[in-house]
Amino acid sequence: MVEFRFIEYGTDFGTREMGRKLREKLLLLIHGGEKVVLDFTGVNVVSNSFADECIAKLLMEMSLDELKQHTTFRGLNPMAERSVLVALQRRYKVLKEGRL
Repeated sequence: MVEFRFIEYGTDFGTREMGRKLREKLLLLIHGGEKVVLDFTGVNVVSNSFADECIAKLLMEMSLDELKQHTTFRGLNPMAERSVLVALQRRYKVLKEGRL
């Protein structure tokens, strides 16, 4: 397993631009073959926009089952967890309906 520590990039994540940058880094790790621990320990804020861009858009690269197989989460506070779950649910629904 390899860890991706979000705290190394800040404590508050709100922009799509930062989400895109970190998603690109995550994809490199995921394609490396090891399971990636998405460690949010110490992170205060994860906006819906950031969660969509960074995490949920991974579903455009792989299926939900593949995402579950290659990643796991650690250290999400309740509000950040909610943002990530909502973003994943929305993105999954959009992709399932055939819209991007």
